[in-house]
Amino acid sequence: MYWNEKYELMDRENLRDLQLERLQQTVDRAYHNVPHYRRSMQESGIEPGDIKFLDDLAKIPFTTKQDLRDNYPYGLFAVPLSEIVRIHSSSGTTGKPTVVGYTRQDLNNWAELLARSLYCAGVSKDDVIQISYGYGLFTGGLGIHYGSEKVGASVIPTSGGNTKRQVMIMKDYGSTVLACTPSYALYLGEVAEEMGISKDELKLRVGIFGAEPWSGAMRKEIENSLGISAHDIYGLSEIMGPGVAMECEAKNGLHIHEDHFIPEIINPETGESLPYGSKGELVFTCITKEGLPMIRYRTRDLSCLHEERCSCGRTHVRMERVSGRSDDMLIIRGVNVFPSQIESVLLEMGQTAPHYHLIVDRIGNLDTLEVQVEVSEELFSDKIRRLEHLGRAIQKEIESTLGVSSKVTLVEPKTLTRSEGKAQRVTDKRQLK
Repeated sequence: MYWNEKYELMDRENLRDLQLERLQQTVDRAYHNVPHYRRSMQESGIEPGDIKFLDDLAKIPFTTKQDLRDNYPYGLFAVPLSEIVRIHSSSGTTGKPTVVGYTRQDLNNWAELLARSLYCAGVSKDDVIQISYGYGLFTGGLGIHYGSEKVGASVIPTSGGNTKRQVMIMKDYGSTVLACTPSYALYLGEVAEEMGISKDELKLRVGIFGAEPWSGAMRKEIENSLGISAHDIYGLSEIMGPGVAMECEAKNGLHIHEDHFIPEIINPETGESLPYGSKGELVFTCITKEGLPMIRYRTRDLSCLHEERCSCGRTHVRMERVSGRSDDMLIIRGVNVFPSQIESVLLEMGQTAPHYHLIVDRIGNLDTLEVQVEVSEELFSDKIRRLEHLGRAIQKEIESTLGVSSKVTLVEPKTLTRSEGKAQRVTDKRQLK
């Protein structure tokens, strides 16, 4: 079952030829239209004409999230703002978001790749897809939305939250496909059970889940809870959004759409390119993006690539499920959270000691975040009412800044463990196997 058989089943030699042609065009466009790329390549002694083979990609310097911050908001765009028809953004570590822009053709390509991804999981025009990803600046909701419409499915844009109503809609409207974070899918299953609605009363058959790490055990739990086939989707806003890679019905890795993206695996410590089958950090180069042509973007996601043809017949390489991060970023209920963001909130408020610890757990199939904060000697000896007020104020500021709820625990001075080396700020109790 293929949405675009020409590209999904293209033999590797022709695919590499296509990639080289598109890479050369992208590098040339970025060099001449984006001062950052021109400066970066010149400093490395590289010009567009030096890219004669695919392997020459390794000569080009990496692009990082810091480059997006340094060029905030539109400095990495390769076209005038008048040609940008959509802007999304994701949270940054210092309060400034990373901004991504799409031309009309970028949106067309995105919808095509989402349609391809959904079809890959068995979704068709006969389906009713309930999209419970967040809409707005987050790329999840709108990305899946336009791909679903391109497939021809009936789209229910429920977005996130209001869970009992979501379950009611799921039952009454006859949703056959659910798209959301895996943790929310489990929560929907729990709420349905509490409402006395069994999976046999639902018409659900397929789930499209991403935006946060999830385990094989969690997949089985979701499938048992909702009576569906659960599929992993991968993406990140800097590269495109959801639909960079998708798990087919064989569920043996996620197919990366290589006619639009060139994936690499590198050693996160040295930057050295690693061969297929090696575990390392994922790096992506966009070769069709007009608005924001990211070149050798370091995702910080740890995975492994396999080039063997899948049993489904698709020829594009497959990436293993992301197993972790090469930096300190946490993904909590689909939201990217850096410890440094919490630190910034605490320092700006200025009423606590500069010591904190984050405890992330998964309770009842939902991620939880507890922020333990040391208070000063003076404040700790103050009235309990004042401490309670401070705790609520910190909690409110964290939710406002990060977009994720948390429990704030104020602890006595000198309670949290000190480290002589790099501070251990996070305890992640979630078990991802």
